[in-house]
Amino acid sequence: MSSSMIEFLVLAAIALFVGWRLFVTLGQDEGPPEGRNRMPSPAPNPTPSSRAPSGGDVVELRPSFTGPAAAGMEAIYDADNSFDPRTFMQGARSAYEMIVGAFARGDRDALKPLLDTDVYEAWDAAITEREKTGAEGMQLLRLRKAEITDASLDEDGMARVTVLYESELGDGETTTKAAELWTYMRQTSSNDPNWLLDDVDTAD
Repeated sequence: MSSSMIEFLVLAAIALFVGWRLFVTLGQDEGPPEGRNRMPSPAPNPTPSSRAPSGGDVVELRPSFTGPAAAGMEAIYDADNSFDPRTFMQGARSAYEMIVGAFARGDRDALKPLLDTDVYEAWDAAITEREKTGAEGMQLLRLRKAEITDASLDEDGMARVTVLYESELGDGETTTKAAELWTYMRQTSSNDPNWLLDDVDTAD
């Protein structure tokens, strides 16, 4: 084999080797062929943050106040931003069931921490009168409706919320429907989160 032929083969081998290295190094980073799309890179997982998108701190949103008592509930919330209508109504339903049940049983110990002094004294007298006659107390059979109808905040920070209750009561022999307005009160500056029953009226 002539020296020129050997030189040609060596140069050809070098050219092939250089071309292969270029393909390995650059070929994978080249853009996609014309008319085809590159597969998108997966998006990074977001990291949980206590910052709002604008850069500020994340804050609790105000509860939604609607209905005829909206203005009063707004005033109560401004004085005590722990007030929330949904949470209040959950407690108001439970309070109604507890108070009606305790009154029917004549359970003064259960009633006293839930009632304002005037209401307790009136209901204590009613229980005493019932005990004299031996009459049965009216038990709660069904709570048909419970909704806030009024709310207000006194100048001294006393909050009052009135709830309309419609229910069915029975003593084992008779059944009656009741529609009453119960007003609960709470001092907004107090650390005690509990509301007391302040007044009871018959709904029109």
